[in-house]
Amino acid sequence: QVQLVESGGGSVQAGGSLRLSCAVSGFTYSSYYMAWFRQGPGKEREGVATIDRYHTTNYADSVKGRFTISRDNDKNTLYLHMNGLRPEDTAMYHCAADSRPPQYFSGGLPAARAYNYWGQGTQVTVSS
Repeated sequence: QVQLVESGGGSVQAGGSLRLSCAVSGFTYSSYYMAWFRQGPGKEREGVATIDRYHTTNYADSVKGRFTISRDNDKNTLYLHMNGLRPEDTAMYHCAADSRPPQYFSGGLPAARAYNYWGQGTQVTVSS
């Protein structure tokens, strides 16, 4: 049974940092394509960062230079290190996984429908 469980969210002030984790089980994690998405209040789900099985990363323009996606294949865990947080980063953050290279793209990043497996999310709230 595939499971993705996010943790690490919370409430921080602008300029602060958080590290999100996504613990995965039920599939061969090292070979999967992984991503972080977020959905803010009244907004559509948007891609934040992706990392493939070769550790190649891509980022949304809005988070470049501030967020870092990484994966630990020994621990079956995906991470999102977030620095310089802004109020506009407030959202529910979800990790996503798929065994295939992304087939669909939106705004330069793989679209949400490119991923079959999703976690429930962890809330990040940034106050000004």
